[in-house]
Amino acid sequence: MTHADPPRAGLPPTPGAGIRVVSIPHADPYVDAVLPAGAVRVGTGAEPSPWLDAGYLAAHVDEVDVVHLHAGYGHLEASALEAWAEQLQRLGVPLVVTVHGLREEPHAPPGRHQALLAAALATAEVVFTLTPGAADEIAEAYGRTAIVVAHPSVAAADPELGAERGLVGVRLGAASEAVPDPLLLVRAALSGAVSGGGRLRVLVEDVAAPGLDPGVVALAEEGAVELTPYRAGEWSAQLQQLHAAVLPERCGTHSRDVEICRDVGTRVVAPGCGWFADQWSEVVPYAHDERGGLDPVSLTAAIGAALTRPMPRPADRVWREGQRAAVRDVHGEVYAQVAADRSRV
Repeated sequence: MTHADPPRAGLPPTPGAGIRVVSIPHADPYVDAVLPAGAVRVGTGAEPSPWLDAGYLAAHVDEVDVVHLHAGYGHLEASALEAWAEQLQRLGVPLVVTVHGLREEPHAPPGRHQALLAAALATAEVVFTLTPGAADEIAEAYGRTAIVVAHPSVAAADPELGAERGLVGVRLGAASEAVPDPLLLVRAALSGAVSGGGRLRVLVEDVAAPGLDPGVVALAEEGAVELTPYRAGEWSAQLQQLHAAVLPERCGTHSRDVEICRDVGTRVVAPGCGWFADQWSEVVPYAHDERGGLDPVSLTAAIGAALTRPMPRPADRVWREGQRAAVRDVHGEVYAQVAADRSRV
């Protein structure tokens, strides 16, 4: 049973109302944004999710109508995730999967992420993803047809906060597999900002952190770049102050930051490794991926091109709220359908 309350007289039923959904992870900005109105969120915010444990799942199966897997399963081996998905199937609990990322994290063993995705998608009743390019990749690599749903709004522009024309921002930490040479990236970004008549702001967790590249610190001491602390609770405001934001990682498929920038009116300069340009038309790509690494000339040119364009306006709130409502309705309709299929088994 789906435990849906009957609709009020004269009103159409709300898709998915009353259906008990386990989201993995339990909550985050995207999960919260797509959860249908009236759906019952089951579980707690414990990490990793206890619902990924076979024993817990078997003991609590009567409490759930649908399991929706987004992320939070990277700690499992592919064989364990496959066994979990097959157990869901045996128990008659439909599995919905949203594919957010298609590429391996740089530090992960080769093929691990792809094996996990294959295990999750093999028995999923429905597959979602966020862009047409990702859907094509899923069809080619995994033989599954994915429903494309836009990434909904997760922020709103502050009407009291202005942006600085020509200000380019990039968030960086210590050297990592995702950004192996921060100094090379900063120099290329600085060149693009200056050539476009602007300046560069480097957002960091802590301006005194010992892990910061000493070359980047030296550029800041010379006054060539500005080092600014990154503040999680103010991230959308910090992005709104920019003319252009650079995504620095050489891996990825979709980005929440792209959607925040769309919401607040900041152009994005993004690596060519994913489907960021499919998310929003105001994304300017540059060459940076796991195989070829960073092409600094490409980044310089992309920033210069971004600064020649007017700053985009923040997304229309009525349109974005309507889009989010439509995405929630699609999720609700899918939940209702797969839950109804379960009740007929």
